[in-house]
Amino acid sequence: MDPRLFEASYTGNVDRLFSLVRENVLILDTASLVEVDNPLHVASMAGHVNFIREVLKLRMEFADELNQDGLSPLHIAAARGNVDVVRELLKAGNRLCLVKGKGESIPLHYSTIKGRSDVLKELVSACPDSIEEVTARRESVLLLAVKNNQFDAFKLLVLQLKRFNKEHVVHCRDEQGNQILHHAVARKQYEVVKFLLSGDAIDKDLIDVNTRNEAGLTPLDILLLVNNEAGDGEIVEILMRSGATRASGLLSVVVVTEEPEPRTDQSNGQHQSRRTWTDRCISFLRVNHGRTPWLENFKYNKERDSPGDVRNALLIVAALITIATYQAVLQPPGGVWQADSGSSSSSTSAINNGAKSHKAGQAVLGTKSPVSYVLFIIFNSVGFFASVRMIAILTSGFPMQMELHVALFALISTYDTAMSSLTPNTFFNYFFVGLSIFLPVIIALVSRWVRK
Repeated sequence: MDPRLFEASYTGNVDRLFSLVRENVLILDTASLVEVDNPLHVASMAGHVNFIREVLKLRMEFADELNQDGLSPLHIAAARGNVDVVRELLKAGNRLCLVKGKGESIPLHYSTIKGRSDVLKELVSACPDSIEEVTARRESVLLLAVKNNQFDAFKLLVLQLKRFNKEHVVHCRDEQGNQILHHAVARKQYEVVKFLLSGDAIDKDLIDVNTRNEAGLTPLDILLLVNNEAGDGEIVEILMRSGATRASGLLSVVVVTEEPEPRTDQSNGQHQSRRTWTDRCISFLRVNHGRTPWLENFKYNKERDSPGDVRNALLIVAALITIATYQAVLQPPGGVWQADSGSSSSSTSAINNGAKSHKAGQAVLGTKSPVSYVLFIIFNSVGFFASVRMIAILTSGFPMQMELHVALFALISTYDTAMSSLTPNTFFNYFFVGLSIFLPVIIALVSRWVRK
């Protein structure tokens, strides 16, 4: 766009706009050829209603164009919450409410994300059908309000649904099959759960408290799987009052119909509070979780966990084991001798401790307890070479394979060098060198045999 036209749009200078058009009748046509903001985008960002009005008279089609960020002028005005600009743009046609931008989002989605309630009412009134639109991730306006903690916008949207007889929108699911209640309990949004299930604003029969997402989880399952926080008990109580159960179905008979009154424990005269009762409900639900133990939720599931995530997790574990075992061989239990046994500084301590002759830098454990040292080295080496093998397998097919294999070979060589240097016995030196050569082969053969 011409810099002069951009400046006029940013400052809202209508006289300057007309002057530029007189100088070059094609200046607005040129602005529509580039993939950047047109004058309406800039003016909508700056909030110049008069300038927008005059541009629409000259080029009405500017209102439908998307900029490089996938936003129309109405998207920008809706996100900024400028009601006057929104009203002016809508004079070009209510079709603008359904213009899909980046991620198939419409202006109503942006006003919901930002919590622009006044703009939201304008957009829904201009085009009631827009309230049924979903994003590319199948997120409805209600889901966007919950995910972005816009409770006021959420309440207003529910009222608009009732106004235009579009309550079916509450049943919309995202791409993971989650409904509004799934997102509300996952984010511990007590006010949303209470609002939906109270029956005051919307018929609570429209809300299925036991609906399952694609993972087979009900809202109550999700609530009890996430970290325990203050307020969880109140949410559990609301869900149970509405007949919520776990996915297993074994708790279908657990329905709370009335709140227990505080009672007095006659043994100590203390009151049993509602909070204590709620805590017992949570404990009961977590213990009586159905046929599937709760630990199963954290185990690997090939239908839920992607191979890429599993590989990344295994690489991290293998790297940690490699670091731990490598560090252990450098600093064996008991440390290393600080001086030769023949030196004056160590002769007295060697006599007092009954230690054999040794050299500085050799393992103390290898001198005092050779059997323990041999077992330590063997098991430590098994862990080291097994983790290195895991790294080699998990990174197969990666770029720069030669450099990676050179690095692993260097790591093994330094491990062997450190192991030989710290071992005080010459026989064990040769034994450990041979062990380091054959152990990777043995590990590979044993693992293949066990799998078969």
